[in-house]
Amino acid sequence: MTARDGDGWVQCRCGNKHWGLHGAAGLLMVREKSLMLQHRAEWVHNGDTWGIPGGARDSHETPVEAAIREAIEETGIEPQHVVIKSSHTDDHIDWHYDTIIAIANDQLIPHEMNHESQELRWVAWDEIDSMSLHPSFAKSWPAVHAILLRDF
Repeated sequence: MTARDGDGWVQCRCGNKHWGLHGAAGLLMVREKSLMLQHRAEWVHNGDTWGIPGGARDSHETPVEAAIREAIEETGIEPQHVVIKSSHTDDHIDWHYDTIIAIANDQLIPHEMNHESQELRWVAWDEIDSMSLHPSFAKSWPAVHAILLRDF
């Protein structure tokens, strides 16, 4: 097993602290017109908000590898049930977050929430704006939604 070296905070020139010494990545799983969202535990950074499974990227990982690893850890998915289609990068120069967008087949069943989650749920695209979103996901959502509308 390769060492995990990505955990830690980065003080960004944008004025915020971000989790992930080498950036971070998350997996946006799409099925029809729904997304798999994670209701974050209250105790985590930006807790009690909705977002996608994701986290710190290790130095040896690609954004896709990190996003899939995090999704497995946080939701128990089996990665053979997703097909990567596109991505969106929120680039802060000092730090970046890669949203990896994947189509989930009918066999994909998130079944293991770890301690970072309160709930996992398929949510219709048109309901996303009414939810209490993780601030970074909320910031990226318009661009990601445009990709979904164009490509899916």
